[in-house]
Amino acid sequence: MAETAMGGARPPTPRPPALWDRIVRLSHWGIVVVILANEVFTKGGSPLHVWFGWGGLALLVLRLAWGIIGNPEARFSAFPPNPLAALRHLKLLLIGKPRSYASHNPAGAMMAYALWACIGIMVATGLSMSGANPFAVAARQAIIDQGDWSQLVKTGDAGEDEADGWVKDVHETTANLILLLVALHIGGVVVESMIMRHNLVPAMLMGRRKDQAALNGKLGK
Repeated sequence: MAETAMGGARPPTPRPPALWDRIVRLSHWGIVVVILANEVFTKGGSPLHVWFGWGGLALLVLRLAWGIIGNPEARFSAFPPNPLAALRHLKLLLIGKPRSYASHNPAGAMMAYALWACIGIMVATGLSMSGANPFAVAARQAIIDQGDWSQLVKTGDAGEDEADGWVKDVHETTANLILLLVALHIGGVVVESMIMRHNLVPAMLMGRRKDQAALNGKLGK
């Protein structure tokens, strides 16, 4: 055990979780699937697009609830939003002397809160445009496919797109912002894994993270 200059024991350095709990992993990868599906594989406003939106909302609510009652490293109290601390962490990362954290580091915490906020805005604006009932969306889509626009006039849906123009702009802008944040998030994980030798990806998958330092210690035995 390392000792300080005064002879006392040095407190152990906190490390990221070797494996995030199931709720964290489920909500994380579930939201990844929702974002990928609605950005690439579904048509905006389609019933499937709306169903995925509801799925994303359910996963977001689950993760936010788990941030209150979940495991210690998953709780908001373990990684409060702190922009100044995030900037300090990035500065230390650039000079190769970052600290380790038992939960998200300050920069990762800010990224998580930013993504959650954007997902909430995207779901809210999406439901505002399409309506909260996926079955009604499917019925409206069936009318459009049949070409009977008179039914839409009767229900008042014909001028819906014009009325929700600004909401659509916010929705699309937020979707693009999420893609940018995801790219930054992936880049941050790669950089931190390389500099700190914490293989962070397996910790969010089904396997356990193995730190390079631990591997080196085993090889040296």
